[in-house]
Amino acid sequence: MYLLLGERENLMKIVVLAGGLSTERTVSLVTGTAACRALRGNGHRAILLDVFMGLETLPRDPETLFDAPDGLCPDARIETSAPDLEAVRRSRADQGPSLFGPHVLELCALADIVFLGLHGRDGEDGRVQAAFDLLGIPYTGSGYLASGLAMDKLMTKRMMDASGIRTPKWRLLHYGEEDVDRLSGELSVPCAIKTTGGGSSLGVYLPESREELRDALRDVLRFGDTVLAEERIRGRDLAVGVLGDRYLPPVEMISNTSYFDYTAKYQSGGAQEVCPAEISESSAREAGEMALKLHRVLGLEVYSRADFVLDEAGVPWCLETNSLPGLTPASLVPREAAAVGMTYAQLCEEIVRQSIHIKRRK
Repeated sequence: MYLLLGERENLMKIVVLAGGLSTERTVSLVTGTAACRALRGNGHRAILLDVFMGLETLPRDPETLFDAPDGLCPDARIETSAPDLEAVRRSRADQGPSLFGPHVLELCALADIVFLGLHGRDGEDGRVQAAFDLLGIPYTGSGYLASGLAMDKLMTKRMMDASGIRTPKWRLLHYGEEDVDRLSGELSVPCAIKTTGGGSSLGVYLPESREELRDALRDVLRFGDTVLAEERIRGRDLAVGVLGDRYLPPVEMISNTSYFDYTAKYQSGGAQEVCPAEISESSAREAGEMALKLHRVLGLEVYSRADFVLDEAGVPWCLETNSLPGLTPASLVPREAAAVGMTYAQLCEEIVRQSIHIKRRK
């Protein structure tokens, strides 16, 4: 057992918040389930709540829920495609307009800290963090402003350019269906087409031809009309986690599909992950320093993960960063932590420990 400060009296009531209405909903539920079970294994009274579904009824003494068998963890698994969010909306009994499901805020207020297992919109974008700040509810990870900046690929690009962090050239697009044919003739191929607020590689396209570019420009409008067109850097896919004031060893993702997409990330056999990545010491150090610099420039706290492409000359190009990276046992940051001798349970504990320290200081 890995306790927070080595003493049983420091064990806590923890709500692990997951799910929601992001396209990364199922990834979040797997993250939350794994984290909840790890924290319970560490001795904490941890329970999992789906931020959108909540709990329709509470016992007379809600605190007894923190002793619920298996921490209310669902049987969560990641499918080959993104979840049907409209079906999720329809399944909530109260059909209320709030992101927070029944009794979620009430239970979070009873906890000593909320462990954020959320990913994507309405979780990683700072909105939940802002609500908790207003309510005085402590939580793990970064604050609302840094989370919002990191979630917005456009703002992250601008911050990287201003800070001298190497990133592929990019162009901001505002357009509608009627502009697709024109843009597909103007933009260079190959390139990358991205929604500004997506995650888990959803809303990311790598067209190689004009026809593929036209299809990408049309399909990405499902995610909104603000789109990034980015120079395509060919090379090796890397990720570098940051934990506290240090960067972790880089991990290389070798996809068994055309690129490191949603299926490659989350399906068994979709990709190989090598950690530490078999790259030069200088390339690893440069990527790590860039990840840590971006973490600090954006004002991120506790942990994050930056994604890179390493070109043929061994030069890392930073693509984006994630303020709440995946924390399933098979995710990249846990693999990087394992490379420095930290178990999954110890990683979750460290995130809680550092978050408690930061919130108390503030």
